[in-house]
Amino acid sequence: MRTQQQTVDEILDLAAAQFKVARETLSPDDDFFEKLGINSLQALSLLTRLEQHFNVELPDYELQGISDFRTLAERIQARL
Repeated sequence: MRTQQQTVDEILDLAAAQFKVARETLSPDDDFFEKLGINSLQALSLLTRLEQHFNVELPDYELQGISDFRTLAERIQARL
């Protein structure tokens, strides 16, 4: 089973690759909309990729108001 830190690291790696940013510029407490310069449609694309990667389903109501990588990792971790 993954640790919370492993989940955070995997999310940051995937986000960096998808949006072509340097991984070392991302940290768990970053607001991904601001840090990645993405809109809600791009965030949905990232969430879909994360669901596939972790093989989980994240209901929309659980994701409302989430904009940082750490909280996103907590929600994914709870479903693993």
